[in-house]
Parts: sequence; structure tokens; C-alpha cells
Amino acid sequence: MTDRHIVATSSGGFLPDDRYGMRPGPLMELCRALSGADEPRVCALATATGDDAGSRARWYAAVAGAGWRPSHLALFPMPNVDDIRAHLLAQDIVWVGGGSVAGLMVMWRLHGVDAVLREAWDAGVVLTGGSAGSLCWHTGGTTDSFGPMLRPWTDGMGLVAGSTCPHYDSEARRRPLYQQLVRDGALDPGHATDDGVGLHYVDGVLHETVTDREGACAWRVDTTGETRVEARLLG
Repeated sequence: MTDRHIVATSSGGFLPDDRYGMRPGPLMELCRALSGADEPRVCALATATGDDAGSRARWYAAVAGAGWRPSHLALFPMPNVDDIRAHLLAQDIVWVGGGSVAGLMVMWRLHGVDAVLREAWDAGVVLTGGSAGSLCWHTGGTTDSFGPMLRPWTDGMGLVAGSTCPHYDSEARRRPLYQQLVRDGALDPGHATDDGVGLHYVDGVLHETVTDREGACAWRVDTTGETRVEARLLG
């Protein structure tokens, strides 16, 4: 049976680059290694920002400059590919950008993208992304999709068990709210991630915690509180 990989990150997996603006960082390089492809076919889904063309152009420059084979799936104002299923199943890696995870899931379900991504995952395509691109694989988490005040969100795909909370060390309200929501039963227990940290799941179970920032880590959060989960620093 093919291993099914998800790398759910807090910040997206890219680092600044003088030539291309940004480049795939260690978290994305981990995804390339997991895919088994030297020049992976990687598709970007920027649904969470309404398929913003500017961010998509910067993403293309970054991955093409690294020798990867990029494409994208846009849903606004209409799908840009004739066969969404065939396109996603032809990839080695699918990367999902940040933004409104609530809006992302509505559009994915409208176009059947969620079902195709589940099929792609079963087929061995590596799924990854940051912030909203991490929340979507879980059962839920904390989000600002509904306005500036963070709220619980429980409409994720559930490919991995439990909830998640990105930006645990960079947005002050995330930490106490996530703990409260889990304690009160509004969110499933799960893992929070500092920026630069990735949760590597194999077959839906947490296999390893990794980071591109020295000292950053993940946190296991349940009804009793939080427990630090050390992360392996990627080179």
C-alpha cells in the first residue's frame, strides 16, 4: 500500500530568495523527498485568497526557479482546467495557500475538489500547505475567516484526526483561545504549530514534527492543557 503523506505547516514552507523573491524552503524540500521526484509536478491551490493572481505569479517564480514543474488550479471565476480530477491526480505534490479556510472548503465542495484531493492522497500525492492549507486537512481549528476576531471552525476534511492551530507563537490570541476551545469541547484535541513548523502525517497519523526555525516546536493540546512537542530542525 502506498504511504499517504500530509505536511501541514503554519507558514507555508517558502523562504526569501534574492533572485526569485522566494524559494521552496526545507519544509517544501521534505515534500519533494516524500514524493520521490527530483523535479516534482506541483500544483498550487490558492482558493483561500480567491485565486489571487499576484501571489500565484510569485509562487510560480519560486518553484520554477527551483527546477520544479508547477501548475495551478483556480476556481474563480471558473475552473482553469477542463478535468480537475485528471489534473490533480497527475501531480506529485499539491500545495494549498493560506487565507480563508471557510471559503476554501465551500468552493472545494462546490466543485468536488475535496473528493478529488482525498483520492489523490490515497494515490500517494503529497498534500501540503500553510495556515488555511493546514487547517483544511484537519477536523477544524481556529480561524479569522469570519472577521478579525478568531473563531472556532469545525468543517475540515478530517484526513487527519483532531484539530489544529497555526501561528501559535506569532498571534497572541491563538494560544489561549485554542486551549479554551479544546477544553470546552468546541474543538477536538489536536496540535498547534509555531510558525515554521510542520506536522508530517503518514496515513492520517502524526509521524514527525519538523521545522525550518531553530527553537520552534509544536504543541499537543487536549482538555488538560498543552504539552510541548519537539521538532526536528531541517537543514
